Amino acid sequence: MKYAVPPAPVYTLAVAGSDERFPVNRIFCVGRNYAAHAREMGRDPDREKPFFFMKPANAAVAVDNAEVTIPYPPKTSNFHFEIELVVAITKGGKNIPVEQALEHVYGYAVGLDMTRRDVQLEARDKGRPWEFGKSFSQSAPIGPIHPVSDVGHLSDATIALTVNGEHRQSSNISKLIWSVAESIAYLSEYETLEPGDIIMTGTPEGVNAVVPGDVMHGSVAGLTAITVRVES
Repeated sequence: MKYAVPPAPVYTLAVAGSDERFPVNRIFCVGRNYAAHAREMGRDPDREKPFFFMKPANAAVAVDNAEVTIPYPPKTSNFHFEIELVVAITKGGKNIPVEQALEHVYGYAVGLDMTRRDVQLEARDKGRPWEFGKSFSQSAPIGPIHPVSDVGHLSDATIALTVNGEHRQSSNISKLIWSVAESIAYLSEYETLEPGDIIMTGTPEGVNAVVPGDVMHGSVAGLTAITVRVES
């Protein structure tokens, strides 16, 4: 096949304990999925319906068992971290029952949803899309994916983040408003899931800004932690 322009590169993530790579298709993110974070963002937590936004595949930055560097993005002066449990999808499907949703999971990883908070909030307050606040390149550093066959399905694990060694976020994934299975099932009602899709499950309270030179260390108990430095 002859392309009019070079095809887009394939973005991949490491698979823990293997030389295989996991190709990233789409990145879906669950918004305000911890009650305390919803409150700190000025919203009341509820279970009416989850909502999602997306990041492009080139948002993914593979953190392969070492520190990686991401750029401080343009057009913001309030660049926020959000530590999250990441879910990698191995089997596609639509209208997936909650009881079968975890069968579609390849594995789990630690990730960061980096956010131009000032841009996001301005868009939110004006009733505009969040894209420039959330959906930009290198905004989703993600560690090695641990296959379910190795770690099982995570439902009770400490999630935490430090910046320059100081604790900023600490919670437990058991506090997710919408569980991994529920998020997969609900999302599949609107969009047919495909192998390679990524779901970022939301962040707990404590989000805040970083500046060039700051080093973030994020973890979920049982998974490989990630270290991400911000450069100018």
